[in-house]
Amino acid sequence: MHTKTEGDLSPRYSPAHIRASWDGTGSVEDASRALGFSRAKGYDLIRSGQFPCRVLRIGRKTRVVTASLLRVLESGDPEYNDAHAGCRPTS
Repeated sequence: MHTKTEGDLSPRYSPAHIRASWDGTGSVEDASRALGFSRAKGYDLIRSGQFPCRVLRIGRKTRVVTASLLRVLESGDPEYNDAHAGCRPTS
């Protein structure tokens, strides 16, 4: 997965701006832009279960969890269900 570094993001999609201006969830379009891909690609990733952030489906709406998006933007590691399938357990 390619994510943009903080210096590559437009100010609208920087973690600082997202933290200050978004509620608990954001639109798929805005989250996709923050991650560096199109709205259509975002929905394709959601349908395949590979969107890098946690997604909520509320009725007919799909929303991206802001805290999850911020973690992905800051760490570069996806949080989707299969992201850690090959990882060793930590003990």
